Amino acid sequence: MRRAVALSARALGDTAPNPVVGCVILDTSGAVVGEGWHRRAGGPHAEVHALTAAGPLARGGTALVTLEPCNHTGRTGPCAQALIEAGIARVVFAVADPSPTAAGGAATLRAAGVEVESGLLAAEAEAVNVAWLTSARKGRPFVRWKYGATLDGRIAAADGTSRWITSAESRSDVHRLRAEADAVVVGSGTLIADDPHLAVRGIEGATQPLRVVVDTRARIAPTAPVLDDTAPTLVAVGKDADTAHLPGVDTVRLPYAADGAGLDISALLAELHARGVRSVLLEGGPTLAGAFVAAGAVDTVTAYLAPALLGAGKAALAEAGIGTIADALRLDVTDVTRLGPDLRVTAVPTVPTATAPDEES
Repeated sequence: MRRAVALSARALGDTAPNPVVGCVILDTSGAVVGEGWHRRAGGPHAEVHALTAAGPLARGGTALVTLEPCNHTGRTGPCAQALIEAGIARVVFAVADPSPTAAGGAATLRAAGVEVESGLLAAEAEAVNVAWLTSARKGRPFVRWKYGATLDGRIAAADGTSRWITSAESRSDVHRLRAEADAVVVGSGTLIADDPHLAVRGIEGATQPLRVVVDTRARIAPTAPVLDDTAPTLVAVGKDADTAHLPGVDTVRLPYAADGAGLDISALLAELHARGVRSVLLEGGPTLAGAFVAAGAVDTVTAYLAPALLGAGKAALAEAGIGTIADALRLDVTDVTRLGPDLRVTAVPTVPTATAPDEES
């Protein structure tokens, strides 16, 4: 199963709107006879690749899959049926499929007499597939907020300069995150200050993510690097924004936030989800990040912290609807890694624990 999890990770960023899935087939003696992973939406699923590699040696054997085999016909047939037809005697999967359209594969397998087990290395499989699983459970894309800052939390100096706060190693790692995401999102403030390109560089064969600019008043220039043909780009604007200067640019008009400041984050995420986006890398800046935090739409935070101090300048996070320390968004740190001179800290929102009932009540 650990091998199946590693196989699934090979396709991160390439399978939207589908999950990443890995599969290993063992013959009746327990030897590995087939491996596969889902490579692109519309192509064969992991189980089909592995069964093809195993051929007749799959009959009577065991399939280990990171996600419950699908039970529906889309652009490809149901994997549960493919396993049954191949004569697989036992299926072990890590994580149950939470999507209403594809779930039910385990029941189909059991009804056909296949032995089924679940939960093996579930945490490891879930960690690799967290974006798609979050999307399936919440009905919106998974959002990772990434930022680079000094140790005192500044993403730019008092004069506005920000290149380069973090190291080359950190910047290279950001391109890995972009390659694993379906969309990269920035606000107009970042666009105007940094004029970013947002495409993946330095990773051969990477699928370029959708570049999304949240530009309420459509201030983007038609010559902006983010509008070149390296990768697709979507510009999200307000309902009454003037887009006459953007002929041929893919734009979407969205409602304003309830407070009138910026666009409605839920509407933005719904639009991206409808376009097949299942994972978002939020790259800033602080105003847009604050809006995402206020909307409860940040699933993971990845901070690149440089060993430097500025003492003044732009903070990483702007207004986020938090007025008192009691309302702070608490996080659980899941990883700390050194990248050159920097630290990469990954954290997720703390899941509230149930309060024990009062014994005297």
